[in-house]
Amino acid sequence: MLTNHKLDDDTELTSENLAEYLPQLHSASAIEISDLIMSRPHAEGLLIFNAISEEKAVVVFEYLHFKSQMEILYSLSQPRVAKLLNALSPDDRTTLLEGLSSDLSSQLIQTLSPQEREISTRLLSYPKDSVGRLMTTDYIAVKLDWSIQKVLDYIREKGHDSETVNVIYAIDDKGLLIDDFRIRQLLISPLQIKLEEISDHKFIALKVLESQEDAIRIFRKYDRTALPVVDSKNTLLGIVTFDDIMAVSTEEDTDDIQKIGGVEALRYPYMEISFPALIQKRAGWLVLLFCVQLLTATAMSYFEDEISKAVVLVLFLPLIISSGGNAGSQASSLIVRALALGEISWEDWWRISKRELLSGLVLGSLLGLIGFIRVVAWSMFSNIYGPHWLLVALTISFSVLSVVLLGTLSGALMPLVLRRFKFDPATASAPLVATCVDVTGIVIYFNVAMWFLQGVLL
Repeated sequence: MLTNHKLDDDTELTSENLAEYLPQLHSASAIEISDLIMSRPHAEGLLIFNAISEEKAVVVFEYLHFKSQMEILYSLSQPRVAKLLNALSPDDRTTLLEGLSSDLSSQLIQTLSPQEREISTRLLSYPKDSVGRLMTTDYIAVKLDWSIQKVLDYIREKGHDSETVNVIYAIDDKGLLIDDFRIRQLLISPLQIKLEEISDHKFIALKVLESQEDAIRIFRKYDRTALPVVDSKNTLLGIVTFDDIMAVSTEEDTDDIQKIGGVEALRYPYMEISFPALIQKRAGWLVLLFCVQLLTATAMSYFEDEISKAVVLVLFLPLIISSGGNAGSQASSLIVRALALGEISWEDWWRISKRELLSGLVLGSLLGLIGFIRVVAWSMFSNIYGPHWLLVALTISFSVLSVVLLGTLSGALMPLVLRRFKFDPATASAPLVATCVDVTGIVIYFNVAMWFLQGVLL
């Protein structure tokens, strides 16, 4: 590994000293070289990329982050760019092209051979977040009337062009998918029998227009390394492999986590995104949340008279609204993740509501009891809450119960409503739910206070 070689130290790499590092580059894996390129300044990374063989460079390029890929493409000659793009697997090339502007994407497509251009154009014609954008056309397809020996010979002949040989697909004369076979089935079967004899005509397939999110759930459910992609007529169009699904799943999870944290999805690694872009991604949500929080001042001003008469209520205001916000954040995070995993859907809204209603009552009662004990305990040793400390304690406990109940329900239902109207449920981020509960929590708190303390302190 490169970690044991001088290339990992701080020595500057130049065209003059490159030769002494070539043996290390030749022995290193594609992943190690890609990590090395991304850790070095652009000029040094380009030297490394140009020093490796063209065949290895294609694999290394596929492991690079988008930003590094673009830096290399801009630095290569037109013929080298064309050769590199033609050698990329269709799915990796599609991922690269869809991240570019339409003009640049069109220019690069024109550098492809007619066959590869037709493949890329077709894959890019599918909706952006569909399975069609993930699939590759490099797979092994055979016929059921072939013998096992003929199938294995065919794999040896064509397998190097396939994305994977772990799964083999059987089609009919019209290209319709009939069955799929794991390579293990073929290796343990007698060579002279026909494929038909071990076929059960059962398979799991993805629809080409199916969402990538649904594809992730299917991969998780059936634990497959690859799945075929078919159209409405069951024609085999391509395959999607586990590594591509994992990349999409990681990206989806990252986006959701960032949105739940109140940040617009970055789409790039943290250290690679520009500072202005980072500020832009964060400022939008902060401004929105700040504007919503301004409503707390409006709510507070509405209860100005009550506050002036019972200043003691202000002491517990942060406690009340933070309890509701925390409960809402918890519920929101749980529901967003459950939606992402396909564990629940909009149809479960009533069951979820009942479950969270009960959760809110139990959790709110627990926190309310702790608040009640806090006021009672302090009143035994001081006069900080005045002669009506018991009413203050009841006000705090019932306010906490009400606000936690509201936070739990709103945090659970907001993502469901967003999913129902085709919005990203992760938009119901913890900060957004907490901020909304803060405003309503103030209204609840002072209304409960007026109910308990009317004619006493208010």
